[in-house]
Amino acid sequence: MDHDAMDLTEARYELVISVDARRSGEYDDVDKQRMRERIYRVLEAAFTHAKVARDAVHMEDRGDGVLLSVAGRIAVTRLLGLWMVEVHENLRDENRGLRVPLGLRVGMHVGPVRHDGRGISGRAVDLACRLADSPLARRLLDAERADLVLVTSQSLYEDVVSSGGKFIEPAHYSSARLELKEGEVTAWFHLPGRPAPEIPTAAPAAPDADRADDVDDTRGGDHVDDALGVDGEDRADAPGAHYTVHGDMSQHSDNVYQQPVHIGRITGDAGRRKG
Repeated sequence: MDHDAMDLTEARYELVISVDARRSGEYDDVDKQRMRERIYRVLEAAFTHAKVARDAVHMEDRGDGVLLSVAGRIAVTRLLGLWMVEVHENLRDENRGLRVPLGLRVGMHVGPVRHDGRGISGRAVDLACRLADSPLARRLLDAERADLVLVTSQSLYEDVVSSGGKFIEPAHYSSARLELKEGEVTAWFHLPGRPAPEIPTAAPAAPDADRADDVDDTRGGDHVDDALGVDGEDRADAPGAHYTVHGDMSQHSDNVYQQPVHIGRITGDAGRRKG
């Protein structure tokens, strides 16, 4: 069997990262192109500053997001720590001056990944995508007026996050049980630059694959870009769903960034900044 054939049958143990844009269906064709450019600037600059070699990263375009896998030779702590800090800082830079900021949902899981000529596949890929696309991730991003939400699998939290490390604060994560298509799983939620998020006691059910808010809106009206404002609502009242809350349930309100103690590069005005 030649090397290429072996690659098709052998899985590589890698970190999978799914990145989705908030309410991408509200962008028209021109605005969506600008949104995609911003996403790639944010991610690629973060890899550069985190010193993650480009040949260690597989990247697939998903229209309204990006699917990535990172080779096992790169420490997962670097992606969960420094890389996430850089993504957050770059995203905040991009959002300065936008009336409606770009919001990103990031799902992460480590597991076996198979590569072929068209991309990557495997249960690890499916789970990372489900976490990023979960109703709770969508709800937290809007309810907390955040730029970024990170969702990790239970195994990734237990194996890596719980031990801490540079730029990794396990106490800043909160867990919840999610009902996904594959069944019920535990996921851990983190809003970079903030305390552990408060998990709502109820949430929408797992979404269908063809979610309405991930389809381009062709009905006209307002669109999202630098000088335009659309504030659509996620469907937060779908029946029959629940979470069971676990872990740190720190209460907080009126979220602010304390720049003097913020972890990461300070690229804007110092002082208090609304989250």
